[in-house]
Amino acid sequence: MSDLPIYALERTFAAPRALVWKTWTDPALLPRWYGPRVETIVHQLELKPGGLWLGEMRWGGASHYQRVEYTEVTPPERLVWLHSVSDSAWNIIANPMMPDWPRVLLTTVTFEESGDQTAVRLTWVPHNANAAEVACFAAAIGGMDKGWGAGMALLADLLAELQA
Repeated sequence: MSDLPIYALERTFAAPRALVWKTWTDPALLPRWYGPRVETIVHQLELKPGGLWLGEMRWGGASHYQRVEYTEVTPPERLVWLHSVSDSAWNIIANPMMPDWPRVLLTTVTFEESGDQTAVRLTWVPHNANAAEVACFAAAIGGMDKGWGAGMALLADLLAELQA
């Protein structure tokens, strides 16, 4: 699988690891940074292997759904999940805006504490993807920092607020 394109995001936050972990796993905190500039609704969040995080993002008068299935939950060090676009019944579907987008992305997030800071590393890799999906993902990597970066800025603000 080493020939697959990988998107990697790394950020360091001025916050203890337990608090950073909480912002990624608490259904009350997640919508405050995940999905910048949209309304994010957490319909379900079962933080365990095989558990689901079912989310809805509303913008432009429409709802966009995502289905996350956790495969590994190691508090407060690591989260691994299968990330997909879904319909309103939480069935995995092709991305309506990008039909060749991978149906499933293997997502790994690690949280590493160093003093009073926490380094977060997220990777996205196409999972069981066909050649068109891999090519679409590879072509999109350059623009992924825009959305994730905006979310990370909101997360930094949220962490500062929670520690104030």
